[in-house]
Amino acid sequence: MATDEQSELAHSIIEALLDHTRVVSDLIALMAQALDQETAKALTQTPQWQAYLESRRRMETTRGDVEKFVEMLQPTAPE
Repeated sequence: MATDEQSELAHSIIEALLDHTRVVSDLIALMAQALDQETAKALTQTPQWQAYLESRRRMETTRGDVEKFVEMLQPTAPE
């Protein structure tokens, strides 16, 4: 498999994973809005919610890392 094909495949896979994560995050936010205030407050106090927020912050920076990764896989143009 050529380097271009490899980078396109890697980019496609990672893009799909990032997109899925965004969809799941949107669903979680929607579900949280449906909770009453007391339940929502209790939920946001859990270690699981804090881990979710940290993971979401990491995913925000991942898109840039994906672009860097794809660039690294691209063959350099001959000079």
